[in-house]
Amino acid sequence: MAPLKVIGAGFGRTGTDSLRLALNILGYKTHHMKSFWEEEADTNPDDFIEAYKNRDKADWDKVYENYTAAVDWPTVEFYKDLVAKYPEAKVVLTTRSADSWYASALKTIHPASAGILENPADEQKARLGEMMKLVVLDGHMVNRETFKDEKLIKKLYLDHIEEVKNTVHPDRLLIVELGEGWNRLCEFLGKDIPDIPYPNANSKESFQEVLDAYNLPKPEA
Repeated sequence: MAPLKVIGAGFGRTGTDSLRLALNILGYKTHHMKSFWEEEADTNPDDFIEAYKNRDKADWDKVYENYTAAVDWPTVEFYKDLVAKYPEAKVVLTTRSADSWYASALKTIHPASAGILENPADEQKARLGEMMKLVVLDGHMVNRETFKDEKLIKKLYLDHIEEVKNTVHPDRLLIVELGEGWNRLCEFLGKDIPDIPYPNANSKESFQEVLDAYNLPKPEA
């Protein structure tokens, strides 16, 4: 199904799950961190580990062979490689304030990711934890000590946004704020606006429901 047509360059907790659902509504099949447990047959954590270790030899068509779009981690780590590999792909950078992003990540994806690494429920989760330890935010996402360094983590977040802006040609890049909706996204991708509301997914409450449904570690209250 490759090559990728849309590449998401925004960190998790910037509306990437809503973007995933929106892109699927628009006709893409979109890779997201959730794909590792919702679509296990279509994606493999080991492919991303191997790609991280051997970028110059990475077979991106194989890694994303079942997808036409990709957002969230681990894709974010490889966005520059993917932009070079797929020159016709559009890039969407989802953003929010550094304060709100850190507060959200601290209560959701950080403790859940650390929990997967520390207490994997099965072999698939064990491989996923190892991938996150290597690939996601240089391992800081699963590290309970370093993620407490709010200044460091916010700097990584803000530096990434500036790097994307300086790396991707403006003609290929759409920068969207959390909760924007359909209009600019559809114009950017050349798609008609659907007759349904833009998805609003992965709130803190719905995130907890996902953890329960897939037997994933729960963040501390």
